[in-house]
Amino acid sequence: LKLSCSKSYLREVALLLFSICVAFGCFVFIVLSYVQIFRAVLRMPSEQGRHKAFSTCLPHLAVVSLFISTGFFAYMKPPSLSSPFQDLIVALLYSVVPPTLNPIIYSMRNKEIKHSLSKVLLYAVFQLQ
Repeated sequence: LKLSCSKSYLREVALLLFSICVAFGCFVFIVLSYVQIFRAVLRMPSEQGRHKAFSTCLPHLAVVSLFISTGFFAYMKPPSLSSPFQDLIVALLYSVVPPTLNPIIYSMRNKEIKHSLSKVLLYAVFQLQ
């Protein structure tokens, strides 16, 4: 915009406001979708069915929350607080961690994987002491 128009302040403000409205609209849509999902799950008559549904929804919600929070931090922090190392860490959190965590979180529903992970973590904790 700055190259094409010398007086682009109003266009920049309009673009920023439009982007904020779109992002806020998406966020509200996601929140309303999860509210509907939780309402439907809570109306299930079976305790086992509710547990199974929540064990699917909650890990997905955790990954989505991680993705949104790191993206929010990456784009909303002031440029004066920016350092190349911090930008690299945020970029890794934003782009690599959620896709990597997805299969790990969903596989945690498997009892054998939970047991193996607990053994590895206990071994690691006792090695540190």
